[in-house]
Amino acid sequence: QVQLVESGGGLVQPGGSLRLSCAASGRTFSDVNMGWYRQAPGKGREFVAISGYLGTTLYSDSAKGRFTISRDNATNTLYLQMNNLKPEGTAICYCSVLQCWDQGAQIAVSS
Repeated sequence: QVQLVESGGGLVQPGGSLRLSCAASGRTFSDVNMGWYRQAPGKGREFVAISGYLGTTLYSDSAKGRFTISRDNATNTLYLQMNNLKPEGTAICYCSVLQCWDQGAQIAVSS
């Protein structure tokens, strides 16, 4: 059974940075894609970034150039470094692996 535990959310000022971590357990993850998604207040869940098991990465247009997704297969941990955060970045962020979701972490971008 896949379990995902996320950490690293919080309050940050516009232009600031946050790093999210998602610790996965229940199986090895080196052979699967792992991704980040977000849900802003009053909106649906949307794609942010994905780390492919072959080493490829893909970003949404809003994340491109500001966010970096990475993974450590030795510790089964997925990361999302978010820089230059904007007020519209306020959302709950989720990691997802094999159609499983974690509990989400609140990101609040406000001065």
